[in-house]
Amino acid sequence: MKHRIWALLPFFVFVIIFAGAGIISKDFYSMPAYVAFLIALFVAFLQNRKLSFDEKLNIVAKGAGDVNIITMVLIFLVAGAFSGIITAAGGVESTVNFGLSIIPAKFMVVGLFVIGCFISLSMGTSMGTITALAPIALGVSDQTGFPIAICIGATVCGAMFGDNLSMISDTTIAAVRTQGCEMKDKFKQNFLIVLPAAIITILIFYVRTMHMSYEPNIYEYNFIEVVPYLVVLVGALIGFNVFAVLFSGIILSMILGIANGSFTFLESFSVIGEGMTGLFEISIISIIVACIVSLIKENGGISLIIDGIKKSVKGKRGAEFGIGILVFLVDLCTANNTVAIVMAGSVAKEIGDEFEVDPKRIASILDIFASVGQGLIPYGAQLLTAAALVGITPLAILPNLYYPILMLVSVLLFIALRPQKEIAKP
Repeated sequence: MKHRIWALLPFFVFVIIFAGAGIISKDFYSMPAYVAFLIALFVAFLQNRKLSFDEKLNIVAKGAGDVNIITMVLIFLVAGAFSGIITAAGGVESTVNFGLSIIPAKFMVVGLFVIGCFISLSMGTSMGTITALAPIALGVSDQTGFPIAICIGATVCGAMFGDNLSMISDTTIAAVRTQGCEMKDKFKQNFLIVLPAAIITILIFYVRTMHMSYEPNIYEYNFIEVVPYLVVLVGALIGFNVFAVLFSGIILSMILGIANGSFTFLESFSVIGEGMTGLFEISIISIIVACIVSLIKENGGISLIIDGIKKSVKGKRGAEFGIGILVFLVDLCTANNTVAIVMAGSVAKEIGDEFEVDPKRIASILDIFASVGQGLIPYGAQLLTAAALVGITPLAILPNLYYPILMLVSVLLFIALRPQKEIAKP
């Protein structure tokens, strides 16, 4: 036990370097995450002198070459390609304007949340949703005189809805691939957990803004440009292969973009490449983390964590709470929910196997707890971006972030009211 604790040193090194740089510079994105992880990997290589360098390389190669890791990286890249091409084809603008056009003026703040839900579910990115909707939230505030904090709060809440639910979200991809379950199964499980939180959030925003309204603007949109999003969403829900679904969305977006003059056939490949570039970092991080985890596991670190959780929890319910707390704390340290899931995923898988917890439950718990943390930390990219786009501080937005808090309540109830008989493994 005493020796195995040192196996976790690479993770501690990462947290100290990454969080330390953020605290010192007051910017948690001043230190690239992959640099901190690379230093942690170097530390992992220095451990366990019983193994030669070549033996450690073999262990690392097997970890990085795991089918789930490779599949996850490929899905990241294809999802990035789809995001890039659909944005260039006008899909994001049309989706936003379509939502604004069908929502009555007196429900505009509620509408910001609902539109944010739809866009984030379609795009698979909270950051893209916030970037697209923040200027509109500012416009709604200017025309109603209602505080910008609640308008942008509704936007961030909507963005976090799809961040942990969308079929093409990097967090969903990471959660599903690390647990080895189907996306459609995870989606259905996850949706049932967060739906009550979304409904209550709508009611809260409605009550707070029910006496406010403004004269609606005319928003131009082309519904055809929304179709690729719908094809990807419906195809994934039906259960089609994720690669087939994403490639279908890419092809449809290429056709639309070329038809409406957004880009030429040759330019479309550059746009796709730019979209893929946006997910290069998380792809590299996923590979490096797999390498680190493989060495930590070899040195007994993973079994140490599992043994610790086994001693402190009882049964499947306790294991699920332990997994949730684990990924939540990792997100607080990394300020990146995808990285948190990638880091905690393999440990969660081991715990799930030990306590015989359904993989889709673990995937949902991982994704939701990580998103709760990401949606509430004022130093996370989501709140920093939202605040910067509308000219307020992240702390001013926090009191209006009802959805992440309700999402936490929902997942805690989901675990606490677990229907399965609670039997701890001997």
